[in-house]
Amino acid sequence: MDTGTTRTDRLSVLLEQFDKAREMAQVRLKGLGDEEYLWEPAPDCWSLRRRSEAVTPRAFGPGEWVLDLGAADIPASEYTEVARQAADGMTVAKIADDWSVSVERVEQILAHEGEPEPDTTPITTIAWRLGHLHFQFAGAWEWTFGERRQDPKRMVDFSPSAALTLERFWPVIDRWRATVATVTEDQLDVVGFSQYPYGSDPDDPYVAVVAGANLEFIHHMAEIALLRDLWRARGAGRGVRGASEG
Repeated sequence: MDTGTTRTDRLSVLLEQFDKAREMAQVRLKGLGDEEYLWEPAPDCWSLRRRSEAVTPRAFGPGEWVLDLGAADIPASEYTEVARQAADGMTVAKIADDWSVSVERVEQILAHEGEPEPDTTPITTIAWRLGHLHFQFAGAWEWTFGERRQDPKRMVDFSPSAALTLERFWPVIDRWRATVATVTEDQLDVVGFSQYPYGSDPDDPYVAVVAGANLEFIHHMAEIALLRDLWRARGAGRGVRGASEG
């Protein structure tokens, strides 16, 4: 690789990482059909459902179709983040408000010793993962560069159509990326440059917010890629078992 023209400032590195992840994700999502988009690979999945058929207590969305969301809790995979928040001086009450849980739950996590218990977060469908990214990036733009008024969970009219979802999804992602590219070095260090209401954005320098957005995009797209592989292999797996049992 020719590094003579490669920019190595913080924002350029983050945007280059995001661009590569976006390019790979778009390729991996080609040919996504509605049945695969809504496929539930295991019982008790979180997915996209009609409002009248929602099975979780906090399912959300502005229209007929809503994203499943269970009772508020902090998964074991986030215990380290809670400890970091406390170490950085955030009060237990503020942490509890940040995660929408009780003060007692935060205190329980901070007092936890040894390895965290296994994470019991439900498996989610491709529709759920795309919807999750869609409302987060729409909200991230609104609460950083927009009017900071709309509830992110009501900004996206979720659809059971994979094609329509992707048609709406990529412009939201690209608007966020294009606007982040205009941020200055000084603005990257501003705490609260983003006021996104779900999470710790108001307490973090914006460079950490952008890095977190990259991580969110990358890990959800990796999960979607794996679900696509499992969808493609589901029939083959049954055939192998059947042959070995014969």
